[in-house]
Amino acid sequence: MNNSTEVLQQPIAAVNIGPVPVSAFVDMQQLLTFIIRDDASVYAGSAIAINPEKVLSAMRSADIAAVISGADIRYADGIGVVKVMRSRLKQNVQRIPGCELWQQLMKRAAAYNVPVFIVGAKPEICQQTADKLLEQHVNLVGRVDGYFTDEGALITQIKQSGARIVTVAMGSPKQELLIQRIRAQHPECFYMGVGGTYDVFTGNVKRAPPLWCKLNLEWAYRLLAQPSRIGRQLGLLRYVWLYWTGKI
Repeated sequence: MNNSTEVLQQPIAAVNIGPVPVSAFVDMQQLLTFIIRDDASVYAGSAIAINPEKVLSAMRSADIAAVISGADIRYADGIGVVKVMRSRLKQNVQRIPGCELWQQLMKRAAAYNVPVFIVGAKPEICQQTADKLLEQHVNLVGRVDGYFTDEGALITQIKQSGARIVTVAMGSPKQELLIQRIRAQHPECFYMGVGGTYDVFTGNVKRAPPLWCKLNLEWAYRLLAQPSRIGRQLGLLRYVWLYWTGKI
C-alpha cells in the first residue's frame, strides 16, 4: 500500500468552530498528499484557509458562512483555530499557513508535472509569479491577472488549458465566489484561494521573519507593520471570549 492510499483511507477528523467545520490535518504534508496523490492524481474540489477572523465573519454573516461551507476542505490557518482543535480532539493538529501551503503545493505540482493555472493579482505581480514558477519547473499552463473583464473567457481559457490545479489571488470572499462559479462549469480541478500569496512569493510584500512565524506571532508582526489593523486584531479578543464562554 503506498502512502497516498494510506492518506486517502485515513478519515480526517473535523471540529466545528462556531458554524465552521475545520478538517484536522496532522500537518501540511498530509494535506499536500491529499491534494496531489503519489500516483499524480489530483483531488477535485476546493480548499479555504480558516482563521479566527473567518470564524467571526461566518458567525456574523450567513452569506460568508455559505461561502466557507462551499469549500470541500477547510484547513486551520490560524493558531487560535488550532488551539481549539487540539483542545477538543486531544491530539496534535498543526497550523497550515496558506502562503506556505501554496508554495509547497507548487513544488509538489512540479515534481509530479501537474498542470497549474494562476489567476489574480496586479498584472506585473501575476507576470512575476508566472516567471518564478517556470524557473521552478512548474508546468504552468496559463495565467490571468486580477483585472480581467470577461469571466466567461477566463473560464473557457482554464477549461482549454488542461489545468488540474487553479489558484486564485483576489482576496476573500471575492476569490471564493469566483472559484464557485468556475467550478460549476469545470469541476475537474483542485481550486484554492490564496489572497496576497503571489505578492509574498515574488518578494513584493515582506512576510514576518521565520522566528515570528515559528512562535505563531505573525499577527503581531503584521500589526506592528500596519497599525491600522488594530480593529481586526481586537476581534481576536472576542474570539477568545467566545471560546471560553462555550459559544464557539
